[in-house]
Amino acid sequence: MKVLVTGFDPFGGESINPAYEAVKRLPDTIAGAQVIKLEIPTVFTRSAKVVEEAIETYDPDMILNVGQAGGRSCMTVEKVAINLAEARIPDNDGEQPFDQKLREDGDTAYFATLPVKAMVENMKAHGIPASISYTAGTYVCNSIMYHVLYLLDRKYPGKRGGFIHVPYENSQVVEKNPGMPFMPLSMIAQGLQYAIEAAVTHETDISGNMGETH
Repeated sequence: MKVLVTGFDPFGGESINPAYEAVKRLPDTIAGAQVIKLEIPTVFTRSAKVVEEAIETYDPDMILNVGQAGGRSCMTVEKVAINLAEARIPDNDGEQPFDQKLREDGDTAYFATLPVKAMVENMKAHGIPASISYTAGTYVCNSIMYHVLYLLDRKYPGKRGGFIHVPYENSQVVEKNPGMPFMPLSMIAQGLQYAIEAAVTHETDISGNMGETH
């Protein structure tokens, strides 16, 4: 089994992106699965092309995209991606779409096909704060999650995909407002490892109520 794990490059004035910094720390094998690590651009258009090329090259069984969600306090496994691009700030190529569909022929939304609840539970069982998220936003993170799930639905049946948002790491919050949540990079990497372990070992998701109250 092969798992393609991607992480974005820095964006929004940050000097690092904990997403790819953590991906780089992953072992080459998790639960018997080969881990392929790839940095992708924080760009609406190019990121989708880069990941599709990687799928063609490596033929992975799973694709897990990882991105930064500054302000979140734990690892958040995304449940759904929506067919909308709405960028508050330009991406790294200067693209700033709004009120725009990501795929004209795509569904309104796609659900992750990785076992999101099992991934959350395995991280929590190993002491990593984690939860399910029901919004991946409208920026490049949602974009890449949507594009990948679209491709898996239309072009690559049998492959599974999903997305994890990670918090800021500690060096990023030194000059930010006091109280800004962060997580050490080593813990982020551990969380990703446990999430991948659960994805590899669970063909179907576990049962349990992880709904929100708002």
